[in-house]
Amino acid sequence: MGYMHKVFLSGSGIYGCSNCGTHLALKDKVTSKLYTGQYGRAYLVDEVTNVRAGEADKRSMTTGVHIVRDIMCMECNRYLGWTYITAFSADQKFKEGKFILEKELICDRSRDWD
Repeated sequence: MGYMHKVFLSGSGIYGCSNCGTHLALKDKVTSKLYTGQYGRAYLVDEVTNVRAGEADKRSMTTGVHIVRDIMCMECNRYLGWTYITAFSADQKFKEGKFILEKELICDRSRDWD
């Protein structure tokens, strides 16, 4: 893997790593806030940036068995959540390619760039 460049998001709704502040996702990319992670509430997000993914792992979750990869902040290496690689249940396929960000591990980095 080559050198990773840090991306700075623009807009008034940005989530970042609560440890180092690195930009992670735009608030308008959040699909749902009704998920639960290891640390409590979690958000299902369409797109994230400035993360690296760990090894693929088959996990049993409340919604069935999924193959997921943990995601970590590319700046400080803090665990942030996971990404769905494969869902085995047909009604869970919509999660494939999406991300879970744990609310406890992210912060609001919103700014008004106007």
